[in-house]
Amino acid sequence: MSTAETPLMKQYNAIKAKYPGALLLFRVGDFYETFGEDAVTVSSILGIVLTKRSNGSASEVNLAGFPHHSLETYLHKLVRAGHRVAICDQLEDPKFAKGIVKRGVTELVSPGIALGDKMLEAGKANFLATLTSPKPGLWTAALADVSTGRFFVFSGSDEKAERLISVFAPSEIVVSKKDMKAYRQVFGENYFTFPLEDWIFTTAFGTETLLTHFSTHNLKAYGVEEVEGGVAAAGALIYYLKGNEQHRLGHLSSLQVFSDETYVQLDRFTIRNLEIISPANPDGICLLDIINKTKTPMGARLLRSHLLLPLRDSRLIQERLSGIESLLGEVQLLDKLSALLKQTGDPERLAGKLSTRKLNPREANALRNTLEILPEIVRILSGTNSNVLVQIAGGIPDATVLVNLIKKYLHPDAGVQLTAGGVIASGVSRELDLLRGLSQNSKEYLENLQQRESAATGITSLKIAFNKVFGYYIEVTNAHKDKVPDYFIRKQTLTNAERYITPELKEYEDKILTAEDKIFSLETMLYNDFLDNLQPYLELIISAGNRLAELDVLVSNTLIAKGNQYCKPEVTKSGKLELINSRHPVIEATLKGGAVYVPNDILLDTKDQQIIILTGPNMSGKSALLRQTALITLMAHAGMYVPADKAIIPETDKIFTRVGASDNLSSGESTFMVEMNETARILHQCTVNSLVILDEIGRGTSTYDGISIAWALTEYIHENREKAARTLFATHYHELNEMANKFNGIKNYHVSVKEIDGKVIFLRKLEAGGSEHSFGIHVAEMAGMPKQLIERAKDLLSWFESQRMSGRETAKQIQFAPIKELQLNLFELKDEHTLKLRQILSGIDVDRLTPVEALLKLQELKNALLN
Repeated sequence: MSTAETPLMKQYNAIKAKYPGALLLFRVGDFYETFGEDAVTVSSILGIVLTKRSNGSASEVNLAGFPHHSLETYLHKLVRAGHRVAICDQLEDPKFAKGIVKRGVTELVSPGIALGDKMLEAGKANFLATLTSPKPGLWTAALADVSTGRFFVFSGSDEKAERLISVFAPSEIVVSKKDMKAYRQVFGENYFTFPLEDWIFTTAFGTETLLTHFSTHNLKAYGVEEVEGGVAAAGALIYYLKGNEQHRLGHLSSLQVFSDETYVQLDRFTIRNLEIISPANPDGICLLDIINKTKTPMGARLLRSHLLLPLRDSRLIQERLSGIESLLGEVQLLDKLSALLKQTGDPERLAGKLSTRKLNPREANALRNTLEILPEIVRILSGTNSNVLVQIAGGIPDATVLVNLIKKYLHPDAGVQLTAGGVIASGVSRELDLLRGLSQNSKEYLENLQQRESAATGITSLKIAFNKVFGYYIEVTNAHKDKVPDYFIRKQTLTNAERYITPELKEYEDKILTAEDKIFSLETMLYNDFLDNLQPYLELIISAGNRLAELDVLVSNTLIAKGNQYCKPEVTKSGKLELINSRHPVIEATLKGGAVYVPNDILLDTKDQQIIILTGPNMSGKSALLRQTALITLMAHAGMYVPADKAIIPETDKIFTRVGASDNLSSGESTFMVEMNETARILHQCTVNSLVILDEIGRGTSTYDGISIAWALTEYIHENREKAARTLFATHYHELNEMANKFNGIKNYHVSVKEIDGKVIFLRKLEAGGSEHSFGIHVAEMAGMPKQLIERAKDLLSWFESQRMSGRETAKQIQFAPIKELQLNLFELKDEHTLKLRQILSGIDVDRLTPVEALLKLQELKNALLN
């Protein structure tokens, strides 16, 4: 058998070689096919049948495919599974191809390059990042959201880069090959990563790429040259996009330098521990879930950004708060704005689709509908007395010309596909209108022809129909075959009838089918012209989307403040944090059965009460108090009202949390090591303007090691004035209460409980002074521990509390502790039964013992034990 490849497989392999690491969807007729290992992968992910076929050789090749019209159904599944997908289409009509059909990759889709609605989360940005390290310890990143056109660069240390990458959470990161090892050490395995050749990340290549992309003579206007490695990273990003067949990037029209100096810094541990944008467990609820009342996708994305990048400057925060304040008393205005926002689409992402020529007719009309709402929003906002609302109105562009252009070109009921027809409006093209007239009048013509032929032949049952095999035909039942005239040409014989054509019917069929082909071709050309005519309006569309997003977030924040009875925070430079009747926003919103969240007051400053040592029983609410303080601080800096009766929040530069830990087994790190690493990070980075939340530091080691570390840690934060952050420290180490007597800025508080008839009631109220009890055994009882275990634990606790001894002395004493049924040795040698059993066992020769003798000895041992 020949070992030569078939022409089709030769073409496939040649194209596949150009896109290593990508799944190649190879268009063959009406199907997208995959071969070999790609087929195995695709079959597994999509759950479609894996088959085999001959490869023109002695071997067989795996094969898996799906209909081409199902591409949108399946593509997002492959991309979300973390794969790059190259879409290879037929570049010519197979009917006119000489030899094998010409094919080529028309698009390469990866997690960071996605525009389809099914591949994107409506309320989350989708960033692609390129990372390069100009020198050890320094990283420069370029990030772009291809779906909206946002494009920026930043540079910083290992710590800063890791933190900001965790904030922006890119779907894909492209790294130069030389930096891969260092990249893994800093960023780990958390992101979909693709390597590129080192020469792509050079300043010279980046400069040329960016100058071409922006059609400019220099890059001074963008400020990117002032960022070390910025030009290289941004140029590599544009190169990667164009190398993935993304040649139309007009919406990436601006490049900005991102600085985090204007934002409160949140590391990935704080984002995770506070459950800001995602819950810790699949069934949980995060802060974003509770406070998100946005009506638009771009509003949801902006709200998410506000939470991850809270403002630091109190003046900028006040502008956002003023907007909420101005809307709070305007119930009717709120209702009107909410109703209008619900009618808008997503101009930001529609601009991305327009720029890449992926905007379908229905989406273009959706864009028009959104733009038509803008004048009414401007009218409403301009009529208010709020400077913030009037300012938003002033930023909304006039889209009248664009609206009229879309109306002129598109039929208002245009569908998604051009093949469906009826996309271009009447009056745009005289030729198109004539062809449509021919096509639309065909039904009437055929009915008239049927009536004429029926009358002329006398065949009353004669009918004209159509199928894909024969086209149009005349059908005559066998009962009237003798009446068929000579000009009827027989095409098919059926059981009960004959099918014919006539010269007139065939001529008209050619006109109709030709007209339909011409209509599709002409509509496609006109629609592409239409998309070209919309390109100059990209910035207007993006600007409209940005302003609508701002308004949406403002309305959402107002609805939350009004519905949850939140207060306006006062963000100051005083260094004082004071919360009156503060609540946890998530827990309060999820309480059931009419339960009321118990509010608490919190006071922290940089002098008299810099650190609070918080003690109290398990399950009493210590962790909730810690988290609500951090969340309220975060919400205030995001420009939101907060769950409290009164809130004075100091300008905060960083929020740190050290709550819980898990083993990092892949790196060989224990729970305690992870805890120490995270705590060390906090101590190195915190400042006097930071908020630090610590929960149970030191619990992963021995008691006295833990107490010593916790004490030294607290002392370090208190005594080192550059690190004197406002701190809440929840602990079960009651020995730390002694610190309040030695340090002026440390105060003890506890969460109160009430014990009635041996039962503990959690009051969840914060009170001054330390606690001496943890009530851990009570919590164990609530968890359903066996009753015998609970009673034993109570006996042991009573013993330990009565001794008050230290270290090794306690360990020695416990073996002889006069607690009932305390038995640490398996056999007590002085016991009568033990001596008897030992005597029997010592007389047994195990090597010579038969099975029957062994059973008899076992019975003897049992009798000796019972008697």
